[in-house]
Amino acid sequence: MDERLYYLLTRAQRRLTDRAQAGLADLGVTPTQAGALFAIHPVHGATIGGLAQALDLAQSAASGLAQRLEKLGLVQRSVDLPDARKSLLNLTPQGHAIRARAVQRTQAFNSALARDLDPADLAIILSWLNYLAYDFEEGQSHDRTRHRAPN
Repeated sequence: MDERLYYLLTRAQRRLTDRAQAGLADLGVTPTQAGALFAIHPVHGATIGGLAQALDLAQSAASGLAQRLEKLGLVQRSVDLPDARKSLLNLTPQGHAIRARAVQRTQAFNSALARDLDPADLAIILSWLNYLAYDFEEGQSHDRTRHRAPN
């Protein structure tokens, strides 16, 4: 059994990304673009800064992503009325439709990933991945009780 954590996580991430791309290809969006559609509130929209924060991107990367979504006809920009210096991104009708289909596929993908795991193992994996995603710093110990999966 391979015990190289970093290598295995990197390899797994590449394989999961490839599968996610294949699963969304007919919708005409990438996993990152689908994630952006998920991060844009269906009614209230999102600012570029909100999109950047939700996707853990630099402001410039979120701006480029928004431009690509706009070119695809999935979002439209408007002026944020409380702060005219900000752009507000809103889903277009096509954006709403693609978002809904991408949500269904992502939920099915997540279910397939968890299918053969018993609930206790899944809770440990989710706790560890949340730790890595949000709290990991070299030299820090991991408290598995901080990020328990909901029951």
